[in-house]
Amino acid sequence: MIDNLYLKEFLDQQVFEFNIQSFIEHDPISIPHHYHRKQDIEISALLIATISWGNRKAILKSGEKMMNIFGESPYDFVMNYKEHGSVARKIEFVHRTFNKEDFKNFISALSNIYKKVSSLEECFSTNVEDNHMFHAIIKFRTMFFENNPQVHLQKHVSNPLQKSACKRLHMFLRWMVRNSGEVDFGIWENIPTSYLLCPLDIHSGTVARKLGLLNRMQDDWKAVIELTNSLIDMDPIDPIKYDFALFGLGVNKRW
Repeated sequence: MIDNLYLKEFLDQQVFEFNIQSFIEHDPISIPHHYHRKQDIEISALLIATISWGNRKAILKSGEKMMNIFGESPYDFVMNYKEHGSVARKIEFVHRTFNKEDFKNFISALSNIYKKVSSLEECFSTNVEDNHMFHAIIKFRTMFFENNPQVHLQKHVSNPLQKSACKRLHMFLRWMVRNSGEVDFGIWENIPTSYLLCPLDIHSGTVARKLGLLNRMQDDWKAVIELTNSLIDMDPIDPIKYDFALFGLGVNKRW
């Protein structure tokens, strides 16, 4: 464990090292970086975040296949999608347990949402309570499954009410909200960075425990809150920037 006196300085240096443009190329966030329109970025980012588990090369390969299905614009594809149309019947996709039916149901759910709002930002920003994203995620899931309550798909959109760490949703929200550095998009302006919660997986959890930032052993919602509170102590305005440090130490430096 690093002495607390030097911990912030150490982690700030790791953020500086990894929150740079060269990080993008080999990370799933490279997929939404193909686009410029807000809705195209949102759709591609949510989907690539949803399938972001396992080998990063495999994630990128699957992400590129997804984007090839969408063509030039994921948003145009979603808005013109017909659940039982010829395009839907031709879709072939699988990434681990996320199969073509999950993919098609995901598109249908997004189509329903975008018929009500102009941006996914509205789904989250209008439902923030208690200065973090717990209620906003619950409300988003309600909208997402409103007309399409597919049981198999639900495991791919994590639920904090079931004590899930919701790592992939927190990662997606980080991408959309943070506007510092080269990597994250910062295209959502109505959610403060201080409301974000830290994406937690086996790598970031291991590093956080070694550094004394996290005591809870389960990687669940309570652990996310504990870890985020530790990061807030170091930067109350933008605590989730330290996700870069935890990820970089865990994956790239193999702590």
